[in-house]
Amino acid sequence: MVQTTIEAIRDDLERVLYLDLDEFKLEVEAAQVLSRYIGLRLRSEFQPIFDTSTSEGLLGYEALLRPSTGIEAVSPDFAFGWADNQDKLVKLDRVARTLHMLNYLELPEERGQLFLNVHPKLLVSVNTHGKVFEHILHLHAVPTTQVVLEIMENAVDADRALAEAVENYRDRGFKIAIDHFGSRHSNLGRLWHLAPDYVKFDAGLIREAERGGKIRRVLPKLIEVVQALGAQPVIEGIENEIQLDIALDAGGKLLQGYYLGRPAPAAAWHQAKASRRENPLMPGAPHHFGSFSVSAQYGM
Repeated sequence: MVQTTIEAIRDDLERVLYLDLDEFKLEVEAAQVLSRYIGLRLRSEFQPIFDTSTSEGLLGYEALLRPSTGIEAVSPDFAFGWADNQDKLVKLDRVARTLHMLNYLELPEERGQLFLNVHPKLLVSVNTHGKVFEHILHLHAVPTTQVVLEIMENAVDADRALAEAVENYRDRGFKIAIDHFGSRHSNLGRLWHLAPDYVKFDAGLIREAERGGKIRRVLPKLIEVVQALGAQPVIEGIENEIQLDIALDAGGKLLQGYYLGRPAPAAAWHQAKASRRENPLMPGAPHHFGSFSVSAQYGM
């Protein structure tokens, strides 16, 4: 099915994205789509974002790029820096989005929203990404309203350019998330003007809250402020049960972290779902919060 999908969009990738399949070598391995581009092997992993306020319990998945040299893993920052040095940053961004979208379609049926990171340099310098990616989504009946673009607002200095880029995406139906809020140089005024749909708290906040003191007392207020701005807060970086309890006690509804679900290929989430159905008492069985449950400490 995946290979058929790739062949079906070959012409569209070349016509709309200016991407030659032979250039970035899409291939299928173990039910996931991989790419070989600029000397790197690229693949997708997905980390769940849970919603404790719904019976379904799942908001969606964040897509994460996993590049490697073929011998050892490298960071996404390295990959994009390497592409930038070769004047291929835009192409790598389009390859990564296409890769994530194709693999997202292989997630379990109740996959929820797709969260995608946007490179800060491309956010304000290229204004056609929304249009190009929208076309590819529509080819596969994925509405733009199902895609959330994650933006690091403190990585962009130009307020007007940032606002225009956000409006460009929003006009096409994409949802917007501000990432790493609460880290150094976060700007509450800018948050007000951008009016995002989601605000993802920096992982450092929940770690500090675990140590006690001021941040633990302030966390409920931060959640209230974000909600007052019309956005939904997402608490990231939950790595143990204590942090989970702190997040819930503070009023957190949307949760993400290794303790709840580690990043994994799309096929692995099918296996995890089947394993929990066959043996609900398996190690890492779901935590229950009313009608909500998550599988803790999921690992490969």
